Amino acid sequence: MNRRFFNHVLLAMATSLSLSMAPVWAAEEAPDDLIERLTKEALDIIQTDKAVQAGDVAHLIVLLDDKVMPYLNFQRMTSSAVGPGWRQATPEQRKRLEAEFKTLLVRTYAGAISQAKNLTFSMKPLRASPEDKEVIVRTVIKGRGDPIQLDYRLEKSADGAAGWKIFNLNVLGVWLVDTYRSQFAQEINAKGIDGLIATLAERNKTNAAKGDKPVKG
Repeated sequence: MNRRFFNHVLLAMATSLSLSMAPVWAAEEAPDDLIERLTKEALDIIQTDKAVQAGDVAHLIVLLDDKVMPYLNFQRMTSSAVGPGWRQATPEQRKRLEAEFKTLLVRTYAGAISQAKNLTFSMKPLRASPEDKEVIVRTVIKGRGDPIQLDYRLEKSADGAAGWKIFNLNVLGVWLVDTYRSQFAQEINAKGIDGLIATLAERNKTNAAKGDKPVKG
């Protein structure tokens, strides 16, 4: 497995994070405990769920909505990726942007999930104070290639009731949201918010045509 493809596999794993979780846990765990548990169970899901292994996008989207979204601040992820244009977007445009961005992430990495086999991970010590509202949890993923650092940026909800939520992740020193921000800025500068929505929708349509993989059986 080459380094670039392994990078995609890790992002796929992160996208599929916590596929079997119950939201009640989030409010009870420290951020590093949360990531450790979710990573363990995400790897188990990848190894045992035949639909996930097959890259079934429809199945992944259902799992994402049901199990992953409670642990993500996806609105923050989307608004950060869109950048300053988010403030000018209407509620309907924001809704479309979130939906298309989520679909883009799932479709982009669904195929790579089937290659995420025999991975192990370790946790790095959490460097944070009890009063911190945002933290970075660092992990190291090991497979057939070189170890890869995979970091998660989490925030604590204002009232604490919702626990910790992921709003960005970093592979090999590159933050996912930052990568998309530069791409989205070009689209917004050229075509505006509606243009970005149209571009994302078209990219998702193209990705779907290239091969969503339904599970046979």
